[in-house]
Amino acid sequence: MNCIFGLVSLILVFAECTGETTITLGILYNEENSMLETAFKSSVDVVKSKIATSDVKLNVVSQTVPLYDSFKTQHFVCDMLINGVSGMFGPSIGNTAPIVQSICDYKEIPHIQTRWDINQKRGSCQINLYPHPSTLSKALVDLISAINWESFTIIYENNDSLMQVTNILKFPPTNHPIRIRQLSSGPNYRKELREIKDSGETKILLDCSFNILSEVLYQAQQVGLMGSEHNFIIASLDMHTLDLDPFKYSGTTIIGMRLVKPYDNEFKNIVSQWTYNLSPLEPDDKVVIPETIQVEAALIYDAVQLFTTTIFGLSKEIEISETPTPCNSSLSWKHGFTLINHMKMVKDFKGLTGKVKFDQEGFRTDVELELVDLTQNGLRVIGWWNMKTGINMLGFDSESASNGNDLDLRNKSFVVITALTKPYAMVKLSSQTLEGNDRYEGFGIDLIKELSEMSGFNYTFIIQEDLSSGYIDQKTKKWTGMIGEVINGNADLAIADITITRLREHDVDFTSPFMNLGISILYKKSTKSSPSLFSFLAPFSPFVWLWVITAYCGVSVLLFIMARISPYEWTNPYPCIEEPEYLENQFSMSNAFWFTIGSLMQQGSDIAPIAVSTRLVAGIWWFFTLIMVSSYTANLAAFLTVEGVSDPFKTAEGLVNQNVIAYGLKEKGSTDEYFKESTNPTYKKIYDTLQKHKSWYTDGNDAGVEKVLNENYAFFMESTSIEYMVERNCKLAQIGGLLDNKGYGIVMKKNASYRNTLSANILNLQEKGKLTALKNKWWKEKRGGGACQDTENNEASELSMKNVGGVFIVLCSGVGVSAILAFLEMFWKLWKTTTKEKVSFKSEFKDELKFIAKCRGSTKPARKKQNSSASNSNPTGSNQYVNSARHYDYES
Repeated sequence: MNCIFGLVSLILVFAECTGETTITLGILYNEENSMLETAFKSSVDVVKSKIATSDVKLNVVSQTVPLYDSFKTQHFVCDMLINGVSGMFGPSIGNTAPIVQSICDYKEIPHIQTRWDINQKRGSCQINLYPHPSTLSKALVDLISAINWESFTIIYENNDSLMQVTNILKFPPTNHPIRIRQLSSGPNYRKELREIKDSGETKILLDCSFNILSEVLYQAQQVGLMGSEHNFIIASLDMHTLDLDPFKYSGTTIIGMRLVKPYDNEFKNIVSQWTYNLSPLEPDDKVVIPETIQVEAALIYDAVQLFTTTIFGLSKEIEISETPTPCNSSLSWKHGFTLINHMKMVKDFKGLTGKVKFDQEGFRTDVELELVDLTQNGLRVIGWWNMKTGINMLGFDSESASNGNDLDLRNKSFVVITALTKPYAMVKLSSQTLEGNDRYEGFGIDLIKELSEMSGFNYTFIIQEDLSSGYIDQKTKKWTGMIGEVINGNADLAIADITITRLREHDVDFTSPFMNLGISILYKKSTKSSPSLFSFLAPFSPFVWLWVITAYCGVSVLLFIMARISPYEWTNPYPCIEEPEYLENQFSMSNAFWFTIGSLMQQGSDIAPIAVSTRLVAGIWWFFTLIMVSSYTANLAAFLTVEGVSDPFKTAEGLVNQNVIAYGLKEKGSTDEYFKESTNPTYKKIYDTLQKHKSWYTDGNDAGVEKVLNENYAFFMESTSIEYMVERNCKLAQIGGLLDNKGYGIVMKKNASYRNTLSANILNLQEKGKLTALKNKWWKEKRGGGACQDTENNEASELSMKNVGGVFIVLCSGVGVSAILAFLEMFWKLWKTTTKEKVSFKSEFKDELKFIAKCRGSTKPARKKQNSSASNSNPTGSNQYVNSARHYDYES
């Protein structure tokens, strides 16, 4: 073993001397798996082609390890570490992964996993590209809620599946009973499946391993669990790789999730390269089909790409060198933690399984799953799920799924009803006589045209004269307006500013929203207010002014005290006299305050500090005044020149709580319905007030805008309509934010077969940015748009302690250091004097403190040298300095 270690070390040293960087990847296989091996080799080949011209060399060390023998696995891993492995991949199945993770953590070798593991735990050097089990459980719960399953049965295989089931049961989507059944050890599962069939259950969540999934579905069909009334959700992410042809025409709704998108062009191009990397056991003429790529194979491809991309990027910043790390030594790889942390921080990597991103624990985050169901034409996409926004279904309904109604709308004709509401539909301004659909233009007109070009259907517009979207007549209990026309069969589609509401969705269907909005308030643009008489105080907040005054007083007092403490501030008032009777201090209390105020006003004074401590205080105070005065001057100009905005109200609560401005909204519209059904006290008060003042209601948005312009009146209106009005009338403005969030959709009959197609096309337009372009066209460009390019509110804001707090910290720190210096100066002077005169330091120190504590008088007696006669009469014969007044006269 030592010989091998020495040989590998010599090889690595030689590689370093030649300027070549070697990176070795280690992969552990549990058994023969040609798909995983092909994916790994293909990914490695792609990397090698990228670095062909560089000084980096990529090596691979592979090993097949037993499923459950941890001792042999440990032995194999230790052998691989001697080769200087920089990253360990696998194993994919079995119970040997923990021992591999433990060794990699100890040796600081990145361990990259791509397998589903119910006990997935954090490892200091491990990341797992497979979604965390809790993430998959949340996706299943959201899917069950989206398709309105109430009572259903969960079929699971083993203890691992049971833990997954437990996660689902932690937050059941309904209060209805959920049954749980475990499959037998197999291969015959018909007994359990027949019992489920006899119980009358029609909704089944199947959670079992991919190896037996196909057989379970076959046996379910044999016992009669595959009828048109049955619905399945497959928990496996590899459902798309199964041969589902036997179940296409059974009428059963089978829904699944997948992490890969096999029909994506980039996915197809990459997988097409795998054919050249087939194992020798595979026939040469076999082609890898994208639809057969399992999730783990795609993940191992992404894992190699992610690892190599990260380590190559890191090698540009630091020198990467491989180091053998035998298990019987204490050596560890010095770059391991750095590399794994860089992999966790990756944000822009996109692989075969979508965007790859990790949290701080090394678990994959921001996962997006594609939802599919089985039709007569194969699998089709019915929506998406991701961790941030949850589930987004494309108008899925079980009846449509079972019949395979992925309809072709070519040559189909629709009657589309709309209302002449700006800017959704308007009569086109033209000097020529126009006919048919050419008579109209607007956002809704263009949107129908785009959908027609995508799906190939024909359409004819009709107009709703009263502009009503529709509401239920309380007498006839029937819908009016455009919704009523669709229900009665007079129109196939309705498009305008029709809000998607719960009440409306009970009787009609909507496409996915083509525009998102909310209720807001339209009012006259705020007036400008002139600066106040005392606006010169506005640059600072009151709290900052208080601190400035406190700092001024505090520094002045501290300067006075430190000047009394420091002996170097006591000077000879008469320089011509060599031995003065007393010493003088220029920093009396009044002088200290005068010095600091002079500095603050940037005028100065004839007083200047002498000692180091007092000079430090002065310097820190000057720095403080420099910053504060500069900040005040810069902010003062804005306050004296910018006019403030004077709003009579800023929110819905402010509008409701005043009695001067009237307010209203469109009668019998979705906004009225929202306030009626709301439980918010403010919104409830708005509705109750409007019931008392019926005259505040309007017949439409145009009438509301007129009232806003001509009266003291605020109008509740949908934000998109407000944006349109504000762009064209500079006297109007939107006040406050959105009171709710909702969307506009295209109306059609309940359970219309073409709903999915139109919804998918709308999402396609949204992804391409065409909906945004249409909105900009009709809101900001056409028909007078962009007339009011309102400038931003440049109102200045006062400076708070968050802006200038650091200056106070510097001031306090400087004053503290100065105080320490003042005491050190006093101690140094006393020590020199007492040592020279051989007197008691303690008594001198007490006398000095008494004099300082007196805090009055700017003079003190000076020490004098004894005359010669006194010196001769001194019995000790020593040359001492004596004080003419040994103890200071504290009463003078």
